[in-house]
Amino acid sequence: MLAFTLRRIAISIPVLLISSFVVFVLASAAGDPLDPLLARNPPPPPQTIANETERLRLDDPLLSRYWQWLTGIFQGDFGPSVNPARVIGDEIGDRFLVTLRLIALAMIVALVLAVVVGVVSAVKQYSLVDYGATFFGFLFLSMPAFWLAILLKQAGIEFNLAVGDSVIYTIGEATPNFQGSFGERLADIAGHMVLPTISLALISYAAWSRYQRASMLEVMNSDYIRLARAKGLPQRTVTVRHGLRNALIPLTTVTALDLASIISGAVVTERVFQWRGMGDFLLNAIATDDVYATMAWLLVTATVVILFNLIADLLYAVLDPRIRYA
Repeated sequence: MLAFTLRRIAISIPVLLISSFVVFVLASAAGDPLDPLLARNPPPPPQTIANETERLRLDDPLLSRYWQWLTGIFQGDFGPSVNPARVIGDEIGDRFLVTLRLIALAMIVALVLAVVVGVVSAVKQYSLVDYGATFFGFLFLSMPAFWLAILLKQAGIEFNLAVGDSVIYTIGEATPNFQGSFGERLADIAGHMVLPTISLALISYAAWSRYQRASMLEVMNSDYIRLARAKGLPQRTVTVRHGLRNALIPLTTVTALDLASIISGAVVTERVFQWRGMGDFLLNAIATDDVYATMAWLLVTATVVILFNLIADLLYAVLDPRIRYA
């Protein structure tokens, strides 16, 4: 297991480097970060433009700029931002925690719903429960992430207007300048997470529940399941211990592959609910042609995706003892 883990990490490093270089080239060619400065009226002095060019390393060759950025990461330096007051490393650290709690909770909710609904639909195949789960699954699967988030936000606003109080939070990841005990701050954060989490979780749940249903049906029709039933084992034992454990392997694969889609969905969801997370960080970086901020976002998210895929590979051996990593 240890050798397999080290091998996967060794393979992931060149993949991460190649992808970072490609994105660095594309981001550098996408626009000029000096455009807002040059568009000022009256125009800034030439010395100001020269100083900003030097600060942003725009007068260095592309390969030299990439190498400076790559080596600076190991020293905690993510490069200069177009905003001189912004420290990219500190800001992305704070924003990452905001987005991480949204993605983690949304994935947990989506996985629990997908497993429960998928198993029940498979066990009660072609019943009203199965048809209802199929209908809602395809309904949420067909909804764009931004549209579902807007619908939920508007529903929360209408509910607050109806009751005459802000019962459901629709803006921000937390109440600004909120003062209170740790429990009160935690409750405030949890209240702001309700609608964004539901929005992000429902999109993922819709697809995952269909995978879980199909996988469960395939497993329940296997020979070893029929043998377990022939031995007289209770239906619950057959379903949970022998069926569900093996049926979770395809869902584990799909979940790992969909993490990138969930992160992109989080960008849209954060924008709708006006969260100051990684999504807002990325969109601001793109709007201002902030190459180093964009690269910092890519590095963090790509590392998370690679680590999550590695964890998924290791979970295979836990779910199915027949799988061994020699």
